[in-house]
Amino acid sequence: MEPAILVIRGGALGDFILTLPVLAALQRQFPKARLDVLAHLPFASLVVAAGVAESIHSIDSPQFSGMFSQEGSWPTEISDYFSQFSLIVSYVYDPNRIFQTNIARCSKARFIAGPYRADESARIHATKALLGPLEELGISNADETPSLKVPRAANCLAGGANWLAAHPGSGSARKNWPEENWFALTRRLIEETGWNLLLIGGEAEGTRAARLAATLPAERTNVAQDWSLVELAAAMQECAAFLGHDSGITHLAAALGLPGLALWGESVEEIWRPRGDGMKVLRSAKGIKELEVETVFTALAGKASAPPA
Repeated sequence: MEPAILVIRGGALGDFILTLPVLAALQRQFPKARLDVLAHLPFASLVVAAGVAESIHSIDSPQFSGMFSQEGSWPTEISDYFSQFSLIVSYVYDPNRIFQTNIARCSKARFIAGPYRADESARIHATKALLGPLEELGISNADETPSLKVPRAANCLAGGANWLAAHPGSGSARKNWPEENWFALTRRLIEETGWNLLLIGGEAEGTRAARLAATLPAERTNVAQDWSLVELAAAMQECAAFLGHDSGITHLAAALGLPGLALWGESVEEIWRPRGDGMKVLRSAKGIKELEVETVFTALAGKASAPPA
């Protein structure tokens, strides 16, 4: 039987993207092993589309809930699922090792517990912190930059070189640049450059992307509202540049290799900044709300060449 490795990841989209170097390092170290992922299904679908993982399961499934309870119970098929792995690397919140203990009840796999969240007092980037536990497998000096490539979708944006992907939201209002600034910037981008705008929105942003699009020429905008992450990644991959906040979508853009800007607020940049040569963090000493539209426009133009208007 071929060796099988399971990587388990809780957390938000950004946490998942920052764990991609772990998957890549395990693939390089164990090229003949089957690699599976247990995570939130919308996130995990990205690595299946990219050919990184062979199969995925949803950590949100009720079948797994007993694994997180002391002396919990679960269906036989869950025991069978965990028993097939020879190595399990887990990044779930498990301060009392309840999950780890329950895994041991149904699997003989070697179990490596990684951090659910980077320790900010250590002042090292999250990707490096997540790779740290792999040292006991002889894995060191692994590439710390998340990288992802998904297949091109049939409905990709026409003339992708002229599209700028923009995500005007995040999971927290305090991380967001004021909406009135987004209105001013997007109008200026349409009037002074040849960029078309792919405006990205999800549950956290509500109708913000649609509100922006309503003020712009329909032929030069596309609203990616609540698209699946695989569909969104395929469209973003066709874009020339990206603009967003401190969010999981920004980490996704960086992993896809897009150049651009992350408008930064209070998060510790040293730990949470998006990795990738093309993505720059832009911040103001007075806070994100004090970033001027002119500053963002100029920095964006300097980071990725805009097509002429």
